[in-house]
Amino acid sequence: MAKPVRRPAPIIEQVESGTAELVPDPHRPGAWTLFVDDAAQSYVHLPNPTHLEFGYVRRIASIIDTAAPAATPLRVLHLGAGALTLPRYVAATRPDSSQLVIEYDRKLLALVRRALPLPDGDLKVRVADATTATAALGTGEFDLVIADVYQGDQTPAAVTTAGFAADVARVLQPGGLYAANILDTPPFTTTRLQAAIARTAFADVCLIGDADMDRHGGQRNVILAAATTPGRLPLAGLARGLNRPPRGRLLHGPDLDRSIGAVQARATHP
Repeated sequence: MAKPVRRPAPIIEQVESGTAELVPDPHRPGAWTLFVDDAAQSYVHLPNPTHLEFGYVRRIASIIDTAAPAATPLRVLHLGAGALTLPRYVAATRPDSSQLVIEYDRKLLALVRRALPLPDGDLKVRVADATTATAALGTGEFDLVIADVYQGDQTPAAVTTAGFAADVARVLQPGGLYAANILDTPPFTTTRLQAAIARTAFADVCLIGDADMDRHGGQRNVILAAATTPGRLPLAGLARGLNRPPRGRLLHGPDLDRSIGAVQARATHP
């Protein structure tokens, strides 16, 4: 008779942002979910880093996939780490990429690096504040910037300003792309304001959210994508991904104009 498989136990530790818990997936060996104060933050499948469990992460991955021809190395800045799901994805899908991860929670980083080892490659991790670190980086250092920054279940105010958007645009090379995860609730005023602010620093902006986001309450993840040069947003590639679960909706051009509406004035005259 075969012995039952012993599954790893959850790992619980106090970190600077609260109580972190790494919970193994009982149905997928080698996969873990990171919770902070009972809120799911990240999902990592160590044997297959291209398996992305969360819908909003798959949407950011579609930006990574369409940022350059397949397997082309990229210079990527990640603001916010979690369990480093997307840095692992980039390392797996675009070998030889150069990546810098900025995360303010030193204890969380230590837990993740100890329990979920990072892949080989040019992947540097730095403990710092996202806004301060971005302001100190050189001009044109990156092809892609990904922001997924939280304090609890809120996006910190410091990463929602026109000054921060300008810093992100500055560290991108011409034609570079920016992807930001925004956690918001109907009527999505924060999201619309963020899109308006992004337009003060970027040549092209779009929003990607759930197809039914206007019909249901509760918090939703909305992805803001922006490009430093006109016509650089990979709209066709992003649109192809909208039919994959969860079904999505893309706002760009006149549709985004209508969505932003009155908040545009607040973005240019805060």
